[in-house]
Amino acid sequence: MSKKGDDVAAMKEEIKKLKEQIEAHREQDDEEQPLTEAYKEAKDIDFPEACNMRYRRVLKGHFGKIYSMHWSQDHTNPSYHLVSASQDGKLIIWNAFTTNKLHAIPLRSSWVMTCAFSPSGQMVACGGLDNLCSVYQVPKAGEGNGKKIAASELAQHEGYLSCCRFIDDTEIITSSGDSSCILWDVESKRPKSVFNDHEGDVMSVAITNQKNCPNNNTFVSGSCDSRAKLWDYRAKNSCVKTFEGHESDINSVDFFPDGNAFGTGSDDSSCRLFDIRSYCQVNKFADDKILCGITSLTFSKTGVWMFAGYDDYNCWAWNVPGGEHYQDNHMQHENRVSCVGMKPDGLALCTGSWDTQLKIWA
Repeated sequence: MSKKGDDVAAMKEEIKKLKEQIEAHREQDDEEQPLTEAYKEAKDIDFPEACNMRYRRVLKGHFGKIYSMHWSQDHTNPSYHLVSASQDGKLIIWNAFTTNKLHAIPLRSSWVMTCAFSPSGQMVACGGLDNLCSVYQVPKAGEGNGKKIAASELAQHEGYLSCCRFIDDTEIITSSGDSSCILWDVESKRPKSVFNDHEGDVMSVAITNQKNCPNNNTFVSGSCDSRAKLWDYRAKNSCVKTFEGHESDINSVDFFPDGNAFGTGSDDSSCRLFDIRSYCQVNKFADDKILCGITSLTFSKTGVWMFAGYDDYNCWAWNVPGGEHYQDNHMQHENRVSCVGMKPDGLALCTGSWDTQLKIWA
């Protein structure tokens, strides 16, 4: 063999050894979950042992499985309003404090999977197996009762709509079973950008509305390809970072309150916390006694607690720095907990279930 051939063979052998070292390092990372210095310090802090959430209200009115809920994000006029979507073919807007139904919007398709409030509270959106994102203007007080509310339909996805989140009243992000996410112009009903780097159904998207957040121009998605991806609105179809670690479908993603990290919930019975700056997993939330999948998750306003809904009818509170769940205060339904959401001011948690009920905890 020539000297050139010997050099190529040596390089290939070196590359092989480097790949083996990288894989060994990744496996060690998964086992030891190395933390950044900030997280190491946080683990030594004495956080409250108890999550003092208590059952306060129940919202009854749906007659089918509840698949999604979302709190009003109106920060200028904080309210207890939330929207829920059920397979009874209704979107209901609630006052969670009084438990009154403010509006009930009949849907063209009852196979709804997601819903969202716009930041101003003036619009709601939903979608599901009809492959459409339907956007509705929220009627003013005293209007809309018994009156048909027209929908603005955003159509391009070739698969079911799994999740939608408003950036503002003019733009909305949707995810779909066609393995793509789309950024829409709500007024023109046209896609502004298409993001399709996933290799499986995209089940969830999350955005951060924090004005001073360093990642305010990004959103994160979770997919059945077991990966979470960070995207930039300004870069068309350009994935910024890919986060691996889960062993099964990722059903839910949500940003950590400061926007520098995000949580994921998966069918592999674990939730994980990924730090965007260090580009790694910083904590894993799992228990040998919990064998079912996670449907949804959300964080407390302080970031100390993460709440996750499970297929076993429970919602568990996890201590984020320590990674342990608070066993004495699980929030229970009579069927699968399909959605959870924290009120923007952090004062109340809502859980929705296939038992047709929404429960408020505070």
